[in-house]
Amino acid sequence: MASVSSLLSEEQFQCSICLDVFTDPITTPCGHNYCKACITQHWDSSDVCKCPLCQETFYIRPKCSVNKVLAEMADQFRTSKELKKTSNTNQEPAKPDEVSCDVCTEMKMKALKTCLVCQISYCETHLEPHLRLTALKRHKLIDPVKNLEDVMCKKHDRPLELFCKTDCTCVCQFCTELDHKSHRIVSLKEEYDVKKAKLGKTEARVQKMIRERKLKIQEVRHTVELSKEDADGEIADSVQVFTALARCIERSQAEVIDVIEEKQKTTEKQAEGFINELKQEITQLEKRSSELEQLSLTEDHLQLLQNFTSIKTPSPTKDWTEVNVHQSSYVGTVRTAVAQLEKTLSEEMKKLCDAELRRIQPYAVDVTMDPVTAHCNLILSVDGKQVSHGPGDVKKNLPDNTERFSQCANVLGKQSFSSGRFYYEVQVGGKTDWDVGVARESIDRKGQITLRPNKGYWTIGLRYGNEYWAIADPPVILPVREELPLQKVGVFVDYEEGLVSFYDVETRVHLYSFTGCSFTEKLFPFFSPHLNYSGKNSAPLIISPVNHSD
Repeated sequence: MASVSSLLSEEQFQCSICLDVFTDPITTPCGHNYCKACITQHWDSSDVCKCPLCQETFYIRPKCSVNKVLAEMADQFRTSKELKKTSNTNQEPAKPDEVSCDVCTEMKMKALKTCLVCQISYCETHLEPHLRLTALKRHKLIDPVKNLEDVMCKKHDRPLELFCKTDCTCVCQFCTELDHKSHRIVSLKEEYDVKKAKLGKTEARVQKMIRERKLKIQEVRHTVELSKEDADGEIADSVQVFTALARCIERSQAEVIDVIEEKQKTTEKQAEGFINELKQEITQLEKRSSELEQLSLTEDHLQLLQNFTSIKTPSPTKDWTEVNVHQSSYVGTVRTAVAQLEKTLSEEMKKLCDAELRRIQPYAVDVTMDPVTAHCNLILSVDGKQVSHGPGDVKKNLPDNTERFSQCANVLGKQSFSSGRFYYEVQVGGKTDWDVGVARESIDRKGQITLRPNKGYWTIGLRYGNEYWAIADPPVILPVREELPLQKVGVFVDYEEGLVSFYDVETRVHLYSFTGCSFTEKLFPFFSPHLNYSGKNSAPLIISPVNHSD
């Protein structure tokens, strides 16, 4: 008996939409056949349901079921076609990772199909009866599988061809008529398409996460590279500075030693001159003493009297009573040298601070003051860049919200920072009292406030017009000369490093640093212009733009 493939052509089993052999074929009311998925997609994309071949219009979308006879014939045709395709090549023995024929007794050949009814996998030779015999043609053939029991219903011993969406499990036809009778059942392919689409979306999300993490790796590596560049630059600068300081110290030490040795040489030369002169006089005196001794020993009266006149007048000698060797004084020599060294070191420190400011000024941020936090007596400019205390004690009628300072003349910045580095500058000139710095979000804003790091404040300030303090615990006097009062203060924060530093922007001098801080919440810029004091302290605190060319 001739097979299906020999009696019919491929065009008879070909969907006119996808131009492939039918998959789940359905027949339209006009008598034409299409793959179920193809015609469904075609109608979904059109405003009117029409037959693609004859253009017959269906005003009510037809409810078409799968043509089982045509589907079976299409499956057999597809199987026969695949078999013909493989028959042109020699059969190959099954590889370890491939499904082998269960019928082969000697050399196991590669399986071509698995029969769900026989529950056996067949090679090309042993599959031939399923393509030729009418009884076997009704068997369901699938691509070869190793563990056939995984695709069979353990309860009904039938192939798992459907999917129960209610219980999220694969079922056979018998299951849908018994245990899953009222459940929502779809074909495996339909659920496969749904799950595959979800897997595609999940894979897309995973790929996105992978890309994000790869970018993060690049970001981290770039940060490490920048950090290394900074570290190398800092090391080079430190080597240069400390080498220069070491040379300066060595030079100062050599100069001090030269001065001391020169003084000592002068003293020794003076002493040597005195000693030589004294030795000459001693020689003359010893000669005269010898002459006097010889004359005193003579018994000749005439000779003594004749020679006495010649030796009566002594040779001229110096009065050494008031003569002293000048002992060199070295008091203050080392101190003077160290003072000069200190001056040189101060100049080097100024250069370092200037370089340090140039490195941190690029971290400048745009800071404005938050009126929601400002004490009722404070006057803020419209742009939020200036604040001063109003004259008198008349408070503005403002809501006493939780963010507002109730007693102290303080205000916070609008911007908060919980990572990285930031820098801003504040003009403080013309004031007698003020505080600037940063504060953490959870600070107490009601009642009297103590500005201390353990209270959440890292600040410096001015008191009574001439006392500059870092409000640490205990407070630290700042090295600001009275004749050069602060005009502009720079505030720099490195959140991860736990560092808050303050600078005199005009003289390029480092004022103070809070180090080893542990920041765990948001930080806000902090400003306190203090009270007006009858106009003595009326000048405002002004957030000024950072001039990177300073």
